[in-house]
Amino acid sequence: MTRNRFDLELSLLSRQLTTMGNLCETAINTATKALLNGNINQAREVIEADAEIDQCEKDIERLCLKLLLQQQPVARDLRQISAALKMITDMERIGDQASDIAEIIISANITEASNFALIGQMSQEAARMVTDSVSSYVSKNLELAGRVEANDDIVDRMFSSVRKELTDSIVKKNGVNAEHEVDLIMVSKYLERIADHATNIAEWVAYSITGVHEGAVDTKKI
Repeated sequence: MTRNRFDLELSLLSRQLTTMGNLCETAINTATKALLNGNINQAREVIEADAEIDQCEKDIERLCLKLLLQQQPVARDLRQISAALKMITDMERIGDQASDIAEIIISANITEASNFALIGQMSQEAARMVTDSVSSYVSKNLELAGRVEANDDIVDRMFSSVRKELTDSIVKKNGVNAEHEVDLIMVSKYLERIADHATNIAEWVAYSITGVHEGAVDTKKI
């Protein structure tokens, strides 16, 4: 594979990662709309879209392996490809967790959660972090990757506030008929984990640019 051809394949890799990131962002936003509006059909759309995200992971993985096998990449190229392989694992998890939120909406028959607007804000912030983390890879923007990492603290604080509000509600009810609050705590936890995965992506972006990886958070599913 010539260098020009290799560069074209790297550009394709960036486009495929952008597509996968956009799918993840859409899944998060659709799951949140389904939650806030009580729209079961939208929740089902999120679950169906997870298969497309999974397929993106497989396609990108094949492209990365092709680049590694058909070319002897220099150090920076090697970091870029290996970072992409790590990133798609986090994005696949993001798709899973958006689908998990949708499954809660369907199984618990949640009709609306508009009283907890902070969950919507959490979702918007988490989705923006996912988009920015992938954009920072494509544009090789270390500053943008750093902002994603910093914004994880914002989502963590939102999660703490949501958990406290919902826990207080459970206490007031003496735990009676508190299933709704428990479901919403789970939803907010999934959003907090999505932000963690976006942070992981940003850390791999930093590694692809600088060669230094500070250590990603645990990516295991909750």
